[in-house]
Amino acid sequence: GLAPSACVCRKRYSHLFWVGTVFFAGHPRSRNYTSEFESCRLEAVPVEFGDYHPLKPITVTESKTKKMVRKGSTSSTSSSSSSMIDPLSSVLDGTDPLSLFAATADSVTTADSTRKKRDKDDSLVVGSDFEPWSSKRGEILARYTTTEKLSINLYMSSEKGKATTPGSAVSEKVRTRLEELDDLEEGSQKELLNLTQQDYMHRIEDLNQSLKDAWASDQKVKALKIVIQCSKLLSDTTVIQFYPSKFVLITDILDTFGKLVYERILSMCLDNRGSLPDNFTPESVNDTAKETCLNWFFKIASIRELIPRFYVEAAILKCNKFLSQTGISECLPRLTAMIRGIGDPLVAVYARAYLCRVGMEVAPHLKESLNKNFFDFLLTFKQMHGDTVQNQLVVQCVEIPLYLTLYSPAIDWILQCIAYRAPEILLTEMMERCKKLGNNALLLNSVMSAFRAEFIAARSMDFIGMIKECDESGFPKHLLFRSLGLNLAMADPPECDRLQILNEAWKVITKLKNPQDYINCADVWVEYTCRHFTKREVNTVLADVIKHMTPDRAFEDAYPQLQSIIQKIITYFHDFSVLFSVEKFLPFLDMFQKESVRVEVCKCIMEAFIKHQQDATKDPVILNALLHVCKTMHDSVNALTLEDEKRMLASLINGFIKMVSFGRDFEQQLSFYVEARSMFCNLEPVLVQLVHSVNQLAMETRKVMKGNHSRKTAAFVRACVAFCFITIPSLTSIFARLNLYLNSGQVALANQCLSQADAFFKAAVSLVPEVPKMINIDGKMRPSEPFLLEFFCNFFSTLLIVPDHPEQGVLFLVRGLLNVIQDYTWEDNSDDKVRIYTNVLHLLSAMTQETYIYHIDKVDSNDTLYGGDSKFLTEINKLCEAVIAQILDHLKTLGLEETLKRQSQLALYFFNSILAHGDLRNNRLNQLSVNLWNLAQKHGFADTKTMVKTLEYIKRQSKQPEMSHLTELALRLPLQSRT
Repeated sequence: GLAPSACVCRKRYSHLFWVGTVFFAGHPRSRNYTSEFESCRLEAVPVEFGDYHPLKPITVTESKTKKMVRKGSTSSTSSSSSSMIDPLSSVLDGTDPLSLFAATADSVTTADSTRKKRDKDDSLVVGSDFEPWSSKRGEILARYTTTEKLSINLYMSSEKGKATTPGSAVSEKVRTRLEELDDLEEGSQKELLNLTQQDYMHRIEDLNQSLKDAWASDQKVKALKIVIQCSKLLSDTTVIQFYPSKFVLITDILDTFGKLVYERILSMCLDNRGSLPDNFTPESVNDTAKETCLNWFFKIASIRELIPRFYVEAAILKCNKFLSQTGISECLPRLTAMIRGIGDPLVAVYARAYLCRVGMEVAPHLKESLNKNFFDFLLTFKQMHGDTVQNQLVVQCVEIPLYLTLYSPAIDWILQCIAYRAPEILLTEMMERCKKLGNNALLLNSVMSAFRAEFIAARSMDFIGMIKECDESGFPKHLLFRSLGLNLAMADPPECDRLQILNEAWKVITKLKNPQDYINCADVWVEYTCRHFTKREVNTVLADVIKHMTPDRAFEDAYPQLQSIIQKIITYFHDFSVLFSVEKFLPFLDMFQKESVRVEVCKCIMEAFIKHQQDATKDPVILNALLHVCKTMHDSVNALTLEDEKRMLASLINGFIKMVSFGRDFEQQLSFYVEARSMFCNLEPVLVQLVHSVNQLAMETRKVMKGNHSRKTAAFVRACVAFCFITIPSLTSIFARLNLYLNSGQVALANQCLSQADAFFKAAVSLVPEVPKMINIDGKMRPSEPFLLEFFCNFFSTLLIVPDHPEQGVLFLVRGLLNVIQDYTWEDNSDDKVRIYTNVLHLLSAMTQETYIYHIDKVDSNDTLYGGDSKFLTEINKLCEAVIAQILDHLKTLGLEETLKRQSQLALYFFNSILAHGDLRNNRLNQLSVNLWNLAQKHGFADTKTMVKTLEYIKRQSKQPEMSHLTELALRLPLQSRT
């Protein structure tokens, strides 16, 4: 089919053409593959015991040398177990990076020794395991909201006193500032009413920004006024349910103010030595900074109202470091005592929380002051139930349970500060105080939240006794059991108490009527059950959850908690045969009616299975359950499903398919794959995996039979081949089909299914014309020719050993493939077609050898069928003529100026093919190679290094036996400079 093109090219390039024909038809290089393999092997060097070996472990010792080794130095800071040089260390300038790191660490340790000494006590108290206030901020703002209208007092800046002439006296400036402070006391402010919560938050943010702007413009008094006004807002409890969120917003402003003042005074301490060290003492602070610091404290002391005076002084508590070493320790008890003057218990407890917060930041070692703060709170605990508070709640229509929850953030924070790394005896003391207060539920809940889980778990039965005696009217008992359950999820109680703890807790939980309260508690205690008990207890808990959540479809409002329960169960049950034998597990899954949630749960189950299932399984319980789970994921796929989602689902299903094995029961394995194909037909990667799995099954059958199939196994293998042949056309990815046709054909050939192999290869050949110019790779359009080139190279490697069909003629598959390659529309600026033709010449050269380089066991290739018959070689000769005609014709078309570089590259590529496969003792072939060499260099586009290395290779090869003729060729290959 290619002869006409060959005739055209013979006229144009006749001196190259007929020599090329001789190259492959009459003079292929005879190959001795065995000797070539031996010559390419690495030289074996005997290694005696104890000698250095690059894979031998290297012992690195820390160097005591402080000097860095400069480049080129022969000294090293590392030593190894051998005196030989480690090849991996040659790029390290003689220096081991671990030793360098150790040396650097030594110097850093020396430089930081002073700072570490100063922070020693602090580091023992506050570490990364202490949950900071910032992590609680968002939760408080989200939890404590209101729809009531709010009010806020805004500071109104006055114009008087601002315009001063350059000649104003200092006394005038002082008098102006005093007047501004008087204005503040007189009420230079504006009240904004009827603000929504969102408006209120925006106003507070504006005040925070106004504070920064005033400070930046050196209006310190204005900044102080803003802070005082904001602090006053904390005495307002008219919308009491919003108070915790208000506290968070206002204290953000106080924190900003405290930081600005501290940094301002610190900047005044600059001198010739630079800034103060971190561990500075008051003696190193200059008088100007001290005077400014005192001035701030005096200004704050002049504030008339207690609450703003307390908050503003607490905000700048850290500035006491500039005045005296004992300043903070003296101020904390005084500030603690000031809080006793705050009458509203809610306002007072949040003031105590702020003092604890500041104290933990600036003096965490002063735990006695923090403890005193909390014990003061306990003394005033009964105020929460006093007449004043009750009257206020009646006016605002707030119930006692809701009111008590407002205390939780403050009490939790205070107790967290006190309990942090506290001894166990402190918990005992706290429990005794709780009993004296009648086991107040609010306080007990905060104690369980604050102290270490190990301490709580060890006293689980004591806490259960205290919970039973609590008054349930103010704070529900189920919340106490939930807090206890959270602790028991992190620490184990005494083994003898575990079952009794579960029974006592579940007695309370199962009586809950509100589904949301119930599921919040059950979610916590499921983990305790999974952690310490068997599937029997877990099954009982799941049955109870189903019983509570099914009526009125309550489960629809509890999907997050139900998901959490599933996650906890599969975290502790890694044996899926046990998991799926839990009777209520699958009915529990049925509660996930919302498709998106159900799919997420199924994904969690499959991820856990793939992660924890170590061995392949054929357990019918596991298979049936997971097929159901995978089917749920598959059926969620629709036209709107994203490709990434499809890829993830397919990956999980493929992971399951790979873990299924019926051992030697190959027929059952194939039946499983057939069932999986029918269930997962909408996910292409799953179909691809099934084809690979069935091919692997056929090869395992061959392995078991050692290549000698019986009638039964031969029929089974043909069934596997038929599965693949039926499945592949349903794929949409054309390269997936091409590669699977090739792979399945190879498997069929290995199992002596010759006609089936031919069918696969014919299907692949007929599919090539359908390959589009551009294909989608990971969402991007890319040219398909490089992928097509790769496929053809793999295909040619297989075609070498495919025997000819007795009814189809000589090399019928090669001929058909060449026709397809010629008819395919290639890109104008691409040379892939010629590269493919060159690879065809490699194939044809290999086909002329007496014995092929590789074979398939029990399959006779063409070297055995034809035995070097002259007619067979003549047919190869004809194909060579047509292929070489195409190559030379293409080289001719690249003679234009813009394509000369491509011509040079292809000429060298063709030259290398002749060098590797042709017999260069033939004069005409020798001349063709010289012409190609010169063509590659003719226009100066050849890479000089490549040409030099190629010539050196030819010279080295000429020294081998039977290759001496290359010496003459090397003399005929000149190296031309680019000029």
